Amino acid sequence: MHNLSKLIISILTISELSILSFTHTTSAEAKVQEQHHSIEKLRWIDTQSISHNKSFKGTTIGGLSGITFNPTNKKWYFISDDRSEKNPARFYEAHLSYDKNKFKYTRFTDVHTLKQANDTTYPSKNKFQKQHNGDVADLESIRFDPNANKILYTSEGDRSLGLNPFIRESDLKGNYKSEIPIANHIKLDNKNKQGFRNNFALEGSSFSPDGQSIWTSMEGPLIQDDDTPNPTSGALTRITQYNRNGSLVSEYAYPLDAVPGTPGAGKTAENGISELLAVNNHEFLTLERASVQSADGAFHNYVRIYKFDTKNATQIKDINSIKDQNVQPVKKKLVANLNESNIGKIDNVEGMTFGKKLENGNDSLVLVTDNNFNESQKTELIAFEVQSEDKNE
Repeated sequence: MHNLSKLIISILTISELSILSFTHTTSAEAKVQEQHHSIEKLRWIDTQSISHNKSFKGTTIGGLSGITFNPTNKKWYFISDDRSEKNPARFYEAHLSYDKNKFKYTRFTDVHTLKQANDTTYPSKNKFQKQHNGDVADLESIRFDPNANKILYTSEGDRSLGLNPFIRESDLKGNYKSEIPIANHIKLDNKNKQGFRNNFALEGSSFSPDGQSIWTSMEGPLIQDDDTPNPTSGALTRITQYNRNGSLVSEYAYPLDAVPGTPGAGKTAENGISELLAVNNHEFLTLERASVQSADGAFHNYVRIYKFDTKNATQIKDINSIKDQNVQPVKKKLVANLNESNIGKIDNVEGMTFGKKLENGNDSLVLVTDNNFNESQKTELIAFEVQSEDKNE
């Protein structure tokens, strides 16, 4: 080895060598893994229900708030938003069988407890309040990492406990691997004038097609950005792109619909993004889910799937507050209104992912509902055929 080569290597730190190695590896893998999709509309295939409080390997299946698919080994993963109250924070493996005509079965094959950085399980709220140790995980989104054979998952955080949202990765058994830092303007403050709102936080996530960056969606507006949607007006929330180290790459305003219904007197109504999914490098799907409480206390859900484009939208990553700012939000187009389809009653849809290719070569899209461990709600999987744009238009 030449002396000059020795000198160059000697001044590189171990971490720098790791970054160089990681960049080379992921770039090579991305060329193989990168997938772009095309979508104009959806055709409902079938819906599969999972029995209430189904027991599996000592856990209760429920609260399924996220779904993802590994196209290499055909495994499906579901994350539960059980805040370690029934069982420790966890995700499930499953096998789904469906074709372009029918949903045949769903078979759960394994469950994995998620671990914190110190190799302990996530505490429940009660345990945290007693010991003030670790994080209470309110898990909302799960994605299979296409470049590293890992699982990425998000938590909404909890302002009342002083806990910020987070983005973390585990191995396929749930062991902690890393954390991706979130943007400062999303984090809570001590005066309740900035950051995420409780239960309106980091709800959706998606890898870019090449796996080199991570996109996230806030369910609702940051406190400093806008009011929450109501029956007469929508609101602006944020779509954020991070690189693998957590650096902010880009951010855009997303226009939420007004709440599509009027609540009963003294009851609640809300609308927000419950999931995000990359279509290509600049187009994405959002799952907007609204919930309106009637006078008798019952909740009615309204679910729409939009495609939006970041092209020509204002870059807001360096703007702490977009309130009263002249920003151009992303442009969105309705792909499907589930309430106007023929698939029956719409429950609390929270997860969305592209699935396997169908026999005709088209993509499939699968949604999952979160039953909130409530007997009056259902855990369902809803399969669609993805129909592409007409290139002749």
